[in-house]
Amino acid sequence: QVQLVESGGGLVQAGGSLRLSCSASGGTFRPYRMGWFRQPPGKEREFVAAVSWPITWTTTSTTYADSVKGRFTISKDNAKKTVHLQMNSLKPEDTAVYYCAAQISGLGRYELWGQGTQVTVSS
Repeated sequence: QVQLVESGGGLVQAGGSLRLSCSASGGTFRPYRMGWFRQPPGKEREFVAAVSWPITWTTTSTTYADSVKGRFTISKDNAKKTVHLQMNSLKPEDTAVYYCAAQISGLGRYELWGQGTQVTVSS
């Protein structure tokens, strides 16, 4: 059974950077899309960024929440079954538990989730 494991969270000052990674292990991994979500303290989980996965597709598409556009970059390594989230110019409002997730069935839902990694941005 495939599992997603996030890493790279931590404490950083405002204006700093962090790079999150999410690796899949435990079996065949062929998602349609990989995404990053976050849940700030006391708030609902929200979308951050996503990237298409299949290498047979002509182009790789990425999408971002407006709040992170220009600051965050999602990337993938199909061979290593890993997706990254490079976060620059971090703000205190980026503080949250960050989760990676995978769309496995192609129905537009994220069915597989990691356990999350804490990102704390101090002012």
